Amino acid sequence: MNRRHFILTGLASFLGAATLTRPALSTPGQTEVFKSPTCGCCSAWVDHMARAGFDTVARDVDQETLWSMKARAGITPELSSCHTAFIDGYFVEGHVPSGDVQRLLAERPDALGLTVPGMPIGSPGMEMGNQRDAYDTLLVLRDGSTEVFESHA
Repeated sequence: MNRRHFILTGLASFLGAATLTRPALSTPGQTEVFKSPTCGCCSAWVDHMARAGFDTVARDVDQETLWSMKARAGITPELSSCHTAFIDGYFVEGHVPSGDVQRLLAERPDALGLTVPGMPIGSPGMEMGNQRDAYDTLLVLRDGSTEVFESHA
């Protein structure tokens, strides 16, 4: 089986899954990021994760595919941002700091993943000089509810 066939088969399998149990394409420890090909802040977040030591692979997809992936993973529009990543059975939605992802993987809570809804200024990939918005990283529990995982000032 060639690589292209494997990737397309894996993506089709992922999109057809009823629920997210683990990323279809990523290998253990790999961060697979799905994003728009034209989004600069998404690419900056991928760079942030790579600098923090994550084995990060970016995949450009169209918006319809991206929104379908978000919905299947349990990411509602209120919890969404511009890119979606998967690592070790969790989703990471939006501009989540690498330290929060490291903590998630160390603690392994019974949850779907982390999200930083929207695109807060000053979050990883959304740097704008000294400007900073306060924001929370939310832990998305299996029932769809959320709790504050970490606050960032």
